[in-house]
Amino acid sequence: MKRLYFVAVVLFFVSCSGKSDTFTGEVIVSEELTFSVDTLATGLTNPWGMAFLPDGRILIAERPGPLRLFENGQLLPDPVKGLPAVWAHGQGGLLDVVLHPDYDDNKWIYIAYSARGDGQGGNTAISRGRLVGDQFTDVELLFHGQPHTPAAHHFGSRIVFDDDQYMFSTIGDRGSQNNAQTLANHNGKVLRFYDDGRVPEDNPFVGVADAMPEIWSYGHRNIQGMAFHPVTGELWTHEHGPQGGDEINRAEKGKNYGWPLATFGINYNGSIVSPDTTLPGMEDPVLHWTPSIAPCGLAFVDSDKYPGWHLNMLVGALAGQHIHRVVFDGNEVVHTEKLLQDFARFRDIRQGPDGYIYVLTEGPGIFFRIIPR
Repeated sequence: MKRLYFVAVVLFFVSCSGKSDTFTGEVIVSEELTFSVDTLATGLTNPWGMAFLPDGRILIAERPGPLRLFENGQLLPDPVKGLPAVWAHGQGGLLDVVLHPDYDDNKWIYIAYSARGDGQGGNTAISRGRLVGDQFTDVELLFHGQPHTPAAHHFGSRIVFDDDQYMFSTIGDRGSQNNAQTLANHNGKVLRFYDDGRVPEDNPFVGVADAMPEIWSYGHRNIQGMAFHPVTGELWTHEHGPQGGDEINRAEKGKNYGWPLATFGINYNGSIVSPDTTLPGMEDPVLHWTPSIAPCGLAFVDSDKYPGWHLNMLVGALAGQHIHRVVFDGNEVVHTEKLLQDFARFRDIRQGPDGYIYVLTEGPGIFFRIIPR
Protein backbone atom coordinates (compact mmCIF):
# COMPACT_ATOMS: atom_id res chain seq x y z
CA MET A 1 0.00 0.00 0.00
CA LYS A 2 1.34 3.42 -0.93
CA ARG A 3 2.19 5.74 1.96
CA LEU A 4 1.13 9.37 1.84
CA TYR A 5 3.20 12.00 3.61
CA PHE A 6 1.51 15.17 4.80
CA VAL A 7 3.29 18.14 6.31
CA ALA A 8 0.82 20.27 8.23
CA VAL A 9 2.22 23.67 7.39
CA VAL A 10 2.32 22.91 3.65
CA LEU A 11 -0.78 20.95 2.72
CA PHE A 12 -3.40 21.77 5.35
CA PHE A 13 -5.78 24.62 4.61
CA VAL A 14 -6.62 26.50 7.77
CA SER A 15 -10.19 27.58 7.37
CA CYS A 16 -10.58 29.65 10.51
CA SER A 17 -8.90 30.57 13.75
CA GLY A 18 -9.82 31.88 17.17
CA LYS A 19 -11.37 30.43 20.33
CA SER A 20 -14.55 28.49 20.96
CA ASP A 21 -16.64 31.39 22.20
CA THR A 22 -15.97 33.36 19.00
CA PHE A 23 -17.44 30.69 16.71
CA THR A 24 -20.97 30.40 18.02
CA GLY A 25 -23.29 31.96 15.45
CA GLU A 26 -20.39 33.17 13.32
CA VAL A 27 -20.53 32.51 9.57
CA ILE A 28 -17.49 30.41 8.71
CA VAL A 29 -16.26 30.13 5.14
CA SER A 30 -14.28 26.97 4.42
CA GLU A 31 -13.14 25.48 1.13
CA GLU A 32 -16.33 23.65 0.21
CA LEU A 33 -18.90 24.88 2.71
CA THR A 34 -20.08 28.01 4.43
CA PHE A 35 -21.49 27.08 7.83
CA SER A 36 -22.15 28.13 11.40
CA VAL A 37 -21.90 26.46 14.78
CA ASP A 38 -25.19 25.81 16.58
CA THR A 39 -24.30 25.28 20.25
CA LEU A 40 -26.74 22.87 21.88
CA ALA A 41 -25.21 22.40 25.34
CA THR A 42 -22.21 23.50 27.38
CA GLY A 43 -20.70 22.47 30.70
CA LEU A 44 -20.10 18.83 29.78
CA THR A 45 -17.28 16.98 31.55
CA ASN A 46 -14.99 15.15 29.12
CA PRO A 47 -17.76 13.97 26.76
CA TRP A 48 -16.65 10.96 24.68
CA GLY A 49 -19.60 9.59 22.70
CA MET A 50 -23.22 10.12 21.69
CA ALA A 51 -26.17 8.11 20.42
CA PHE A 52 -29.42 9.32 18.87
CA LEU A 53 -32.64 7.79 20.19
CA PRO A 54 -35.62 7.49 17.80
CA ASP A 55 -37.76 9.71 20.05
CA GLY A 56 -35.38 12.64 19.52
CA ARG A 57 -33.43 12.34 22.76
CA ILE A 58 -29.66 12.08 22.58
CA LEU A 59 -27.43 10.10 24.93
CA ILE A 60 -24.04 11.64 25.77
CA ALA A 61 -21.32 9.63 27.52
CA GLU A 62 -19.00 11.57 29.82
CA ARG A 63 -15.67 9.89 30.52
CA PRO A 64 -15.86 10.19 34.35
CA GLY A 65 -18.90 7.90 34.23
CA PRO A 66 -22.21 9.71 33.79
CA LEU A 67 -24.46 8.94 30.82
CA ARG A 68 -26.44 12.11 30.16
CA LEU A 69 -29.69 12.76 28.30
CA PHE A 70 -30.22 15.71 25.96
CA GLU A 71 -33.96 16.21 25.67
CA ASN A 72 -36.16 18.98 24.23
CA GLY A 73 -33.14 21.21 23.68
CA GLN A 74 -31.81 20.79 27.22
CA LEU A 75 -29.06 18.72 28.84
CA LEU A 76 -30.84 17.06 31.77
CA PRO A 77 -29.03 17.59 35.08
CA ASP A 78 -29.39 14.02 36.39
CA PRO A 79 -27.52 11.16 34.68
CA VAL A 80 -29.05 7.87 33.62
CA LYS A 81 -29.29 5.51 36.58
CA GLY A 82 -28.35 1.83 36.72
CA LEU A 83 -25.16 1.75 34.63
CA PRO A 84 -22.52 -0.83 35.56
CA ALA A 85 -19.65 0.46 37.66
CA VAL A 86 -17.27 2.55 35.55
CA TRP A 87 -13.59 2.54 36.51
CA ALA A 88 -12.71 6.18 35.80
CA HIS A 89 -8.98 5.62 35.87
CA GLY A 90 -6.47 7.73 33.94
CA GLN A 91 -7.63 7.72 30.32
CA GLY A 92 -10.34 5.20 31.18
CA GLY A 93 -13.99 5.77 31.94
CA LEU A 94 -17.25 5.73 29.99
CA LEU A 95 -15.91 5.72 26.42
CA ASP A 96 -18.77 5.13 23.97
CA VAL A 97 -22.50 4.59 23.60
CA VAL A 98 -24.29 3.15 20.53
CA LEU A 99 -27.70 1.73 19.64
CA HIS A 100 -28.26 -1.74 18.24
CA PRO A 101 -29.07 -1.57 14.49
CA ASP A 102 -32.49 -3.07 15.33
CA TYR A 103 -33.06 -0.77 18.28
CA ASP A 104 -36.67 -0.13 17.29
CA ASP A 105 -37.39 -3.81 17.90
CA ASN A 106 -35.04 -4.86 20.71
CA LYS A 107 -34.19 -1.55 22.50
CA TRP A 108 -30.56 -2.59 23.18
CA ILE A 109 -28.05 0.15 23.99
CA TYR A 110 -24.33 -0.71 24.14
CA ILE A 111 -21.65 1.02 26.19
CA ALA A 112 -17.86 0.68 26.14
CA TYR A 113 -16.16 1.55 29.41
CA SER A 114 -13.22 0.67 31.62
CA ALA A 115 -14.09 -1.74 34.40
CA ARG A 116 -12.17 -3.19 37.33
CA GLY A 117 -11.22 -6.84 37.32
CA ASP A 118 -11.22 -9.38 40.13
CA GLY A 119 -7.72 -8.41 41.28
CA GLN A 120 -5.49 -5.42 40.59
CA GLY A 121 -6.54 -3.16 37.77
CA GLY A 122 -8.98 -3.78 34.95
CA ASN A 123 -9.57 -3.28 31.23
CA THR A 124 -12.10 -2.13 28.66
CA ALA A 125 -15.51 -3.81 28.84
CA ILE A 126 -18.73 -3.84 26.80
CA SER A 127 -22.20 -4.09 28.34
CA ARG A 128 -25.67 -3.62 26.97
CA GLY A 129 -28.97 -2.65 28.54
CA ARG A 130 -32.31 -0.99 27.85
CA LEU A 131 -33.36 2.54 28.74
CA VAL A 132 -36.65 2.86 30.60
CA GLY A 133 -37.22 6.50 31.44
CA ASP A 134 -33.90 7.51 32.97
CA GLN A 135 -33.03 3.97 34.14
CA PHE A 136 -30.62 1.53 32.46
CA THR A 137 -32.18 -1.91 32.89
CA ASP A 138 -31.63 -5.55 31.79
CA VAL A 139 -27.88 -4.93 31.95
CA GLU A 140 -25.66 -7.67 30.51
CA LEU A 141 -21.84 -7.77 30.56
CA LEU A 142 -20.85 -9.01 27.10
CA PHE A 143 -17.06 -8.72 27.18
CA HIS A 144 -14.18 -7.72 29.45
CA GLY A 145 -10.75 -7.39 27.85
CA GLN A 146 -7.81 -9.46 29.06
CA PRO A 147 -5.42 -9.15 30.77
CA HIS A 148 -6.38 -6.82 33.60
CA THR A 149 -3.74 -4.27 34.51
CA PRO A 150 -3.48 -1.19 36.75
CA ALA A 151 -2.13 0.82 33.80
CA ALA A 152 -3.96 4.10 33.19
CA HIS A 153 -3.35 4.35 29.44
CA HIS A 154 -4.88 3.43 26.08
CA PHE A 155 -8.29 1.91 26.76
CA GLY A 156 -9.60 2.75 23.25
CA SER A 157 -12.55 2.50 22.68
CA ARG A 158 -15.24 2.68 20.04
CA ILE A 159 -18.15 0.40 19.09
CA VAL A 160 -19.63 0.10 15.59
CA PHE A 161 -22.02 -2.36 13.92
CA ASP A 162 -21.81 -3.47 10.30
CA ASP A 163 -24.74 -4.17 8.00
CA ASP A 164 -24.81 -7.81 9.14
CA GLN A 165 -25.07 -6.68 12.78
CA TYR A 166 -21.62 -7.85 13.77
CA MET A 167 -20.22 -5.67 16.53
CA PHE A 168 -16.68 -4.27 16.31
CA SER A 169 -14.82 -2.66 19.20
CA THR A 170 -11.30 -1.53 20.04
CA ILE A 171 -8.84 -1.64 22.93
CA GLY A 172 -5.52 0.21 22.96
CA ASP A 173 -2.22 -1.39 23.89
CA ARG A 174 -2.86 -0.32 27.53
CA GLY A 175 0.51 1.47 27.63
CA SER A 176 2.55 -1.66 26.90
CA GLN A 177 3.71 -1.52 23.28
CA ASN A 178 4.37 -5.21 22.74
CA ASN A 179 0.77 -6.11 23.61
CA ALA A 180 -0.21 -5.01 20.12
CA GLN A 181 1.91 -7.71 18.45
CA THR A 182 0.81 -10.73 20.48
CA LEU A 183 -2.43 -12.57 19.76
CA ALA A 184 -2.52 -13.83 23.36
CA ASN A 185 -4.35 -10.74 24.68
CA HIS A 186 -6.99 -8.26 23.56
CA ASN A 187 -4.86 -5.13 23.81
CA GLY A 188 -3.86 -3.14 20.73
CA LYS A 189 -6.61 -4.81 18.71
CA VAL A 190 -9.84 -4.41 16.78
CA LEU A 191 -12.31 -7.03 18.05
CA ARG A 192 -15.37 -8.59 16.40
CA PHE A 193 -18.44 -10.15 18.06
CA TYR A 194 -21.99 -11.20 17.48
CA ASP A 195 -24.36 -8.64 18.98
CA ASP A 196 -24.67 -10.70 22.17
CA GLY A 197 -20.91 -10.90 22.72
CA ARG A 198 -20.37 -14.37 21.29
CA VAL A 199 -17.38 -14.97 19.00
CA PRO A 200 -18.16 -15.43 15.29
CA GLU A 201 -16.83 -18.70 13.94
CA ASP A 202 -15.18 -16.97 10.96
CA ASN A 203 -13.08 -14.54 13.01
CA PRO A 204 -9.52 -14.83 11.65
CA PHE A 205 -7.86 -16.33 14.72
CA VAL A 206 -10.54 -18.75 15.89
CA GLY A 207 -8.81 -22.06 16.49
CA VAL A 208 -5.31 -20.57 16.47
CA ALA A 209 -3.33 -21.78 19.48
CA ASP A 210 -3.05 -19.19 22.28
CA ALA A 211 -4.85 -16.54 20.24
CA MET A 212 -7.80 -14.56 21.55
CA PRO A 213 -10.68 -15.53 19.23
CA GLU A 214 -12.30 -12.08 19.34
CA ILE A 215 -9.39 -10.47 17.42
CA TRP A 216 -10.17 -9.02 13.99
CA SER A 217 -6.93 -7.06 13.39
CA TYR A 218 -3.88 -6.22 15.49
CA GLY A 219 -0.77 -4.04 15.70
CA HIS A 220 -2.76 -0.96 16.79
CA ARG A 221 -1.59 1.54 19.40
CA ASN A 222 -4.82 3.23 20.54
CA ILE A 223 -7.87 3.49 18.29
CA GLN A 224 -10.36 6.22 19.26
CA GLY A 225 -12.16 6.58 15.94
CA MET A 226 -13.90 3.91 13.87
CA ALA A 227 -16.62 3.92 11.19
CA PHE A 228 -17.86 1.95 8.21
CA HIS A 229 -17.69 3.62 4.82
CA PRO A 230 -21.31 4.26 3.78
CA VAL A 231 -20.76 3.00 0.19
CA THR A 232 -17.99 0.38 0.27
CA GLY A 233 -18.79 -1.01 3.72
CA GLU A 234 -15.09 -1.03 4.60
CA LEU A 235 -14.08 -0.56 8.23
CA TRP A 236 -11.92 2.53 8.77
CA THR A 237 -10.07 3.50 11.95
CA HIS A 238 -7.64 6.07 13.19
CA GLU A 239 -5.22 5.70 16.05
CA HIS A 240 -2.90 7.73 18.21
CA GLY A 241 0.81 7.48 17.57
CA PRO A 242 3.25 8.46 20.31
CA GLN A 243 5.05 11.71 19.41
CA GLY A 244 4.03 11.75 15.75
CA GLY A 245 2.80 8.83 13.70
CA ASP A 246 -0.98 9.14 14.18
CA GLU A 247 -2.61 6.94 11.52
CA ILE A 248 -5.71 6.33 9.41
CA ASN A 249 -6.16 2.68 8.41
CA ARG A 250 -8.61 0.31 6.80
CA ALA A 251 -8.98 -2.41 9.45
CA GLU A 252 -9.06 -5.60 7.41
CA LYS A 253 -9.58 -9.14 8.62
CA GLY A 254 -6.51 -10.75 10.20
CA LYS A 255 -4.06 -8.01 9.22
CA ASN A 256 -1.18 -6.56 11.24
CA TYR A 257 -0.90 -2.74 11.36
CA GLY A 258 2.65 -2.63 12.60
CA TRP A 259 2.72 -0.99 16.04
CA PRO A 260 5.33 -0.82 17.54
CA LEU A 261 7.55 -2.53 14.94
CA ALA A 262 6.74 -0.08 12.15
CA THR A 263 5.78 3.51 12.98
CA PHE A 264 6.47 7.11 12.05
CA GLY A 265 6.28 8.10 15.72
CA ILE A 266 9.00 8.45 18.32
CA ASN A 267 8.82 8.17 22.10
CA TYR A 268 7.91 11.28 24.08
CA ASN A 269 11.49 11.53 25.37
CA GLY A 270 12.76 11.67 21.80
CA SER A 271 14.09 8.10 21.67
CA ILE A 272 13.35 5.84 18.72
CA VAL A 273 10.43 3.40 18.90
CA SER A 274 11.52 1.58 15.75
CA PRO A 275 13.92 2.36 12.89
CA ASP A 276 11.30 1.03 10.47
CA THR A 277 8.29 2.84 9.03
CA THR A 278 7.24 -0.14 6.89
CA LEU A 279 7.84 -3.88 7.15
CA PRO A 280 6.89 -6.89 5.02
CA GLY A 281 3.63 -8.49 6.11
CA MET A 282 2.43 -5.34 7.87
CA GLU A 283 -0.05 -2.77 6.60
CA ASP A 284 1.08 0.79 5.94
CA PRO A 285 -1.27 3.59 7.01
CA VAL A 286 -3.43 5.26 4.40
CA LEU A 287 -2.43 8.58 6.00
CA HIS A 288 -0.22 9.53 8.92
CA TRP A 289 0.22 12.76 10.84
CA THR A 290 3.58 13.98 12.05
CA PRO A 291 3.47 16.04 14.18
CA SER A 292 0.53 14.44 15.95
CA ILE A 293 -2.96 15.89 15.87
CA ALA A 294 -4.21 13.29 18.44
CA PRO A 295 -7.23 12.02 16.45
CA CYS A 296 -10.47 11.20 18.25
CA GLY A 297 -13.88 10.61 16.72
CA LEU A 298 -14.50 9.72 13.08
CA ALA A 299 -17.47 10.08 10.73
CA PHE A 300 -18.14 9.78 7.02
CA VAL A 301 -20.48 12.38 5.52
CA ASP A 302 -23.23 11.08 3.23
CA SER A 303 -25.93 13.60 4.12
CA ASP A 304 -27.30 15.80 1.32
CA LYS A 305 -26.94 18.77 3.67
CA TYR A 306 -23.20 18.94 2.96
CA PRO A 307 -22.77 18.33 -0.79
CA GLY A 308 -19.22 19.67 -0.85
CA TRP A 309 -18.22 17.14 1.82
CA HIS A 310 -19.89 14.12 0.23
CA LEU A 311 -18.14 10.90 1.37
CA ASN A 312 -15.42 12.91 3.08
CA MET A 313 -14.08 11.68 6.41
CA LEU A 314 -14.25 14.04 9.39
CA VAL A 315 -11.70 13.43 12.15
CA GLY A 316 -11.64 15.21 15.49
CA ALA A 317 -8.26 16.42 16.73
CA LEU A 318 -7.49 16.75 20.42
CA ALA A 319 -3.97 18.21 20.41
CA GLY A 320 -4.60 19.79 17.00
CA GLN A 321 -7.83 21.42 18.23
CA HIS A 322 -9.65 21.23 14.91
CA ILE A 323 -11.79 18.99 12.72
CA HIS A 324 -9.75 17.38 9.96
CA ARG A 325 -11.63 16.92 6.67
CA VAL A 326 -10.12 14.13 4.58
CA VAL A 327 -10.94 13.77 0.87
CA PHE A 328 -10.49 10.42 -0.90
CA ASP A 329 -10.18 9.19 -4.44
CA GLY A 330 -11.01 5.54 -3.87
CA ASN A 331 -8.84 4.61 -0.90
CA GLU A 332 -6.21 7.26 -1.60
CA VAL A 333 -6.16 10.56 0.29
CA VAL A 334 -6.03 13.44 -2.19
CA HIS A 335 -6.70 16.47 0.00
CA THR A 336 -7.19 17.60 3.59
CA GLU A 337 -8.53 20.71 5.27
CA LYS A 338 -8.56 21.98 8.84
CA LEU A 339 -11.90 23.27 10.15
CA LEU A 340 -12.62 25.25 13.32
CA GLN A 341 -8.95 25.60 14.23
CA ASP A 342 -8.42 26.33 17.96
CA PHE A 343 -12.11 25.88 18.78
CA ALA A 344 -11.44 23.20 21.44
CA ARG A 345 -10.24 19.60 21.83
CA PHE A 346 -12.51 17.57 19.54
CA ARG A 347 -13.59 14.24 21.03
CA ASP A 348 -16.44 12.83 18.89
CA ILE A 349 -18.15 13.49 15.55
CA ARG A 350 -21.34 11.78 14.34
CA GLN A 351 -23.85 12.31 11.57
CA GLY A 352 -27.27 12.38 13.17
CA PRO A 353 -30.48 10.84 11.79
CA ASP A 354 -31.53 14.34 10.69
CA GLY A 355 -28.45 14.52 8.45
CA TYR A 356 -26.63 17.16 10.49
CA ILE A 357 -23.09 16.71 11.82
CA TYR A 358 -22.96 16.67 15.63
CA VAL A 359 -19.77 17.27 17.59
CA LEU A 360 -18.52 16.88 21.16
CA THR A 361 -15.53 18.79 22.49
CA GLU A 362 -13.71 18.84 25.80
CA GLY A 363 -11.87 21.73 27.45
CA PRO A 364 -14.47 23.29 27.14
CA GLY A 365 -17.16 20.58 27.09
CA ILE A 366 -19.50 21.61 24.29
CA PHE A 367 -22.17 19.81 22.25
CA PHE A 368 -22.95 21.46 18.91
CA ARG A 369 -23.97 20.81 15.35
CA ILE A 370 -22.68 22.20 12.07
CA ILE A 371 -25.33 24.15 10.12
CA PRO A 372 -24.77 24.86 6.40
CA ARG A 373 -25.50 28.45 5.41
